[in-house]
Amino acid sequence: MHSALVRVQNVFGFFTTVAFCTAISIALSVIVIPQVPSASLELRNVQVYVVLYAMYSACANGPGYLRVKGRPHYHSPKKKEYAHIKFDLHADLTSLFNWNTKQLFVWVAATYPSRVASEPPSQAIIWDAIISSESQKNPSTPFTLYSYLTTPTKPSLKSKRPSKSKQAIETAPGLISLKNSKPKYQITDISGHLSATSNVTLNIGWNVQPWVGALTWTMREESSWARWRGIKGGASKVFDMPPLKVKGVNQEVVKGSGKPEKAAEASPIVK
Repeated sequence: MHSALVRVQNVFGFFTTVAFCTAISIALSVIVIPQVPSASLELRNVQVYVVLYAMYSACANGPGYLRVKGRPHYHSPKKKEYAHIKFDLHADLTSLFNWNTKQLFVWVAATYPSRVASEPPSQAIIWDAIISSESQKNPSTPFTLYSYLTTPTKPSLKSKRPSKSKQAIETAPGLISLKNSKPKYQITDISGHLSATSNVTLNIGWNVQPWVGALTWTMREESSWARWRGIKGGASKVFDMPPLKVKGVNQEVVKGSGKPEKAAEASPIVK
């Protein structure tokens, strides 16, 4: 007869083996699910402006430099050029969601050639978002079931019609619709110069984060694997950054005291 400790070890070993095999089966099962994402990305407006030694004195600890989202080297007095890019984005990423998808991280990046020809192109993210799956938004666990059964519900006297926003949330996740959207991040280059940069494109990218398994990244249109297809579209037309002009339309000069305009965060319709 085996002792109780040996029996517990055998049961635990069998449990971990079954759990490991189940996790591998779940991770491999998504390969047979088709993925056919599509997107349309267009440039609406681009402005390049310069920031010169921007600082303010209305700080609790005395004079200090501005902490502005999207402007990394705010503590440097060096002149830097920043780009403010508006865009339209319509994407259908619903096929990236399956029963093993936890959430989807989506971003829009501006790609332009590096100033050194031997180096790869530079990229800077101007917008991003995290789209949660339905199982992530409304997890089903024994604790949520117990809370649902034990929480008393009050009868509603009036039947309210759900709003359009709530109706939109109930649809499948992965639909993105942005029109003339402001960027979440104003971008700059390590050299401090962006004006008159040519061959700039906007590209959409994503990272699928599963419950079990490996992370998967963006697949371009020319690539495919098994039943997964690369994104159809997802890149804007090539455009050029406008040159700086003295008191021009595409220039914003901020120096001395006062707080420069902050990049407003977009209000996307992301489902």
